[in-house]
Amino acid sequence: MEITLAVFLTLDGVMQGPGMPDEDRSGGFEHGGWQFPYADKELYRATADWFARADGFLLGRRTYDIFAAYWPTVTDPDDPIASRLNTLPKYVVSTTLDEPGWNNTTVVKGVEEVAALRSRPGRELQVHGSGRLAQTLLDHGLIDELRLWTYPVILGSGKRLFEPGRVPAALRLVSSEATGSGSVLSVYRPAGKPAYGDFTREA
Repeated sequence: MEITLAVFLTLDGVMQGPGMPDEDRSGGFEHGGWQFPYADKELYRATADWFARADGFLLGRRTYDIFAAYWPTVTDPDDPIASRLNTLPKYVVSTTLDEPGWNNTTVVKGVEEVAALRSRPGRELQVHGSGRLAQTLLDHGLIDELRLWTYPVILGSGKRLFEPGRVPAALRLVSSEATGSGSVLSVYRPAGKPAYGDFTREA
């Protein structure tokens, strides 16, 4: 199956704490909930479409804890997100978690186990947020598609998906659309290594 990554980003690349003020205050981050003013029908439509394609979820420990504290409380069987998260297999990458409390959850320890999951038949193993995990998977070439929501806000601080030190890579734009709130959804797939040239030389 393919591993897909969905991330909410500010214009300056911050992915930390999009959903609520206390989501992630590590590092003194005070801008939690920055995504909320831009949520619109396009966001909910695209998110529901993505979740409908999932055959499982791969999450970092912090994101897993946030999801596990909330989504089991949503019991509406018609909710397009809760119905998938609460029933499909979930894999949390952690070296400290031994007994996850959320049903149908398996702990995996590293990239080798993730690669083994990727080799299984199926549609999508979805990563949502999970910054450190996402960076590791990108560096090891284990992400098959990136779905990046970019919002018209600049925060100046916070955790970024593309921190310095990432392995260089080229991407191919698959689709892009702007929403009514001014956010832009861009979908990319890996395209090998970056290419380089020189504008001072004739083609």
